[in-house]
Amino acid sequence: MRFPLICRRFVSTYGGLTSEQFMKNPLNEPVLKYLRGSEERKALEAELDILSQNVVQVPLVIGGNKLFRKENSRKQIMPFNHSNTIAHFNYATAEDIEEAIKCGMGAREAWERKSLKERADIFLHAADLCAGKYRMRLNAATMLGQAKNIQQAEIDSACELVDFLRFNAYFAFEVASYQPISTKIYSDSLIYRGLEVLFFLKNLIESIFKGFVAAIAPFNFTAIGGNLATAPALMGNVVLWKPSDTAVLSNFIAFEALLEAGIPPGVISFLPSDGPTFGNTICSNRHLAGINFTGSMPTFLYLYNSVAKNMGKYVTFPRLVGECGGKNFHFVHPSANINIVVPCTLRAAYEYQGQKCSACSRFFVPQSLWTKIKEGLINLASQVKMDD
Repeated sequence: MRFPLICRRFVSTYGGLTSEQFMKNPLNEPVLKYLRGSEERKALEAELDILSQNVVQVPLVIGGNKLFRKENSRKQIMPFNHSNTIAHFNYATAEDIEEAIKCGMGAREAWERKSLKERADIFLHAADLCAGKYRMRLNAATMLGQAKNIQQAEIDSACELVDFLRFNAYFAFEVASYQPISTKIYSDSLIYRGLEVLFFLKNLIESIFKGFVAAIAPFNFTAIGGNLATAPALMGNVVLWKPSDTAVLSNFIAFEALLEAGIPPGVISFLPSDGPTFGNTICSNRHLAGINFTGSMPTFLYLYNSVAKNMGKYVTFPRLVGECGGKNFHFVHPSANINIVVPCTLRAAYEYQGQKCSACSRFFVPQSLWTKIKEGLINLASQVKMDD
């Protein structure tokens, strides 16, 4: 399958792929090692120093305009050093959220009328920026703001974010390449469009480019925040991006990469918000077309119920996508190698303090192996270091 050639706007400075190379041979972004004395280690340490010693002012971004407010002021602190603030931000009001919806719908038609290649080119450019220019800043913000170590930050805010941006574009072209079978008499074609609202005017259906998607991001993965907002936008939708209070800085840096890549004003608005204010405002707006969510089960149930209560108000049926917490498990076979089981289980349970939906929280062990495995876990756990 052949895909459109993507413009080569930016080359990664850390030896990884460019998006142009990726589209010819899709591979994951390489994970850097950050060995002592390496160039990437020095660059990351320099960025950590900068962010540790400065407080970033994070604005609301609505219709391409950066808005700094004095009211509803909040701060993001280092979770391991509560006396150190790394970012100040302001909550969007209900009026701000409504304005973002209005700006988004104003940008919707021009955005959706762009070809898939034109839209994908922006996100692939952003991927190159995140792989190179923004890589260390993204990782540093994730380490300081979300308490990740170097390796956990690198696989999240650098590699996974870049992979989301690139693979989404790759698979979007693959989806769009499918066309229904035509006959000698009839020619069938399929146009992939964003979620939209249909208005009935004088017994005719007039397609009006309206409808917005709300992306509600979690605290624990910078990459997921970027993916929740950009995947719907890639397909022609306009998006309201609500970051978690405890991941505002890293999410905003990812958003800055999108701005530099050329995302048009209004296509994605950046809206740090109080949860209930944001949820109630989007769910009561008749133009809600979808919610893209990662977070807790109670919050998603609240949103689901809110949409259900307002169903008679909407012109269409909003689509809800929710990823919530789970209980992952290890199931140990009697033939398993204990020397592999013990470290892998400990890592699965406690990497990033266990703050992952993929963290191991159930452990099924044959009685014949339990004594040795338990001793191994206790011994290895005693060597685990907790530090900042």
